Amino acid sequence: MRAVRVIPAVREFSSGQATHAFAPKRRVAGYARVSTDSEDQYASYEAQVDYYTRMIKANAEWEFVGIYTDEGISGTSTNRREGFKRMIADALAGKIDLIVTKSVSRFARNTVDSLSTIRKLKEHKVEVYFEKESIKTFDSKGELLITIMSSLAQEESRSISENTKWGRRKRFADGQVTVCYTRFLGYDKGPDGNLVVNPEQAKLVRYIFSLFLQGLTFHGIAKRLESEGHKTGTGNSAWYASAVKHILTNVKYKGDALLQKYYIADFLTKKPMVNKGEVPQYYVEKNHEAIITPEIFDLVQKEVEYRVQHVETRNGTHVFSGRIRCGVCGGLFGPKVWHSKSKYRKVVWQCNEKYADRHHKCSTPHLYEDALQDLFVQAVNIVISTKDEIIGNFGKLTEEIFDTAAEEAHLERAKAERLGNVSLMEQLNTENASTVMDQQTYQSRFDQLSKQYSEVNKNLATLDEAICDRRTRKTKTELFLKGLKKQEGVVTEFSEDLWHSLADHAEINSKEDVRFIFKNGMEIRI
Repeated sequence: MRAVRVIPAVREFSSGQATHAFAPKRRVAGYARVSTDSEDQYASYEAQVDYYTRMIKANAEWEFVGIYTDEGISGTSTNRREGFKRMIADALAGKIDLIVTKSVSRFARNTVDSLSTIRKLKEHKVEVYFEKESIKTFDSKGELLITIMSSLAQEESRSISENTKWGRRKRFADGQVTVCYTRFLGYDKGPDGNLVVNPEQAKLVRYIFSLFLQGLTFHGIAKRLESEGHKTGTGNSAWYASAVKHILTNVKYKGDALLQKYYIADFLTKKPMVNKGEVPQYYVEKNHEAIITPEIFDLVQKEVEYRVQHVETRNGTHVFSGRIRCGVCGGLFGPKVWHSKSKYRKVVWQCNEKYADRHHKCSTPHLYEDALQDLFVQAVNIVISTKDEIIGNFGKLTEEIFDTAAEEAHLERAKAERLGNVSLMEQLNTENASTVMDQQTYQSRFDQLSKQYSEVNKNLATLDEAICDRRTRKTKTELFLKGLKKQEGVVTEFSEDLWHSLADHAEINSKEDVRFIFKNGMEIRI
């Protein structure tokens, strides 16, 4: 017959006196965290460290390991909490038996992180004690209570995040601009917290815009700035194409500000995401003093867009890149090097689409680079021969030709019409929600208003594009006249500065038909 014998559990009971050799002290660590660097939080941080140091050392059955801390760090994730990660690593390495902390929310505001960490510690026989809630993870009900408390802490964190977002969006809606001033080339922080022009840095910003309009690429400008010893907004000597592009496309340089370009999608990860329409953006016009005139800034944006679509060479090596067009197929000409390793080395410009279709080869011929340069010099001298007449005529007609007053008046009327249309749509929706309406009638009226709204929007886009185009042509003409006034006498040789300041592009139809289109719209056939 089977016999069952009970082997009693062995439990250690503490007498409250000094421990004996057979009952080693528990190695105990404390954890303290505050989420901000404010003075009141710093006081809380210091108090936590002092309290747990005294508490652990006062217990005769505990051996003090240390206090692990994270100051000014959020508890929604463990990624940036170096003190927390070091403590867990030491615990898993067998250096800690018990962790004491103020509350579940100090340990983690993320339920998943909290539970996964506690389970990992339990596997290695490491206990956590949350003093405020009086929860011990080795207790049978510990995990259930921790799950509940962690969820509450996570919800509290979400609520704080939503309140913070609301506050930021309210400031954005009120037009309050915030900038990382220590990294912003051209501006300083004024007494009222707004942007104030830094005169010395502003000169460099204008220089960068000037170089771009002269034809240099982002990479070419970066190399020029480095070679001339200019410093970045952070005081570095190294310049990068991405930094130059950021300066050239930042609306703050024309006195405006675009707010909420980024947003936080998940309050737990706090990872910033590019705002592609998920949340509202706010555009503040004339927020501060401009360094670049709106006309020049808008011209640069058009040039950036053009180069993205057409210019193949990004490093600024070729002055003609993206500016030589085929008059037959509409493609762009690109540089080709012939006899690159011999004394007969030549650079020729040829239509990039010449052999795209084997059966219908593009008929435009290639042109040697030096021949193209000579043809441009001839075209410039033709323009210079009528320099006084050109300057006089454009001086009289500029305001009349490029005046946008009529289009701007139409634009304002269209905006008012759109606003009225939106108001009618809102009234219709309110009526449908508050009274009994025939849904077929409602849908018909709504569709009609929606169609009108789309037509007004299309009209607005057309007017806006027309105004922008006219302003761009005016700016180009002014730059052309400025460059032309500098030319004294006949030009004898090609220069990049001359090409950048006067020419818009060249069009190749044949060797006998090469046309240069200047920034003011003039076309000279050579």
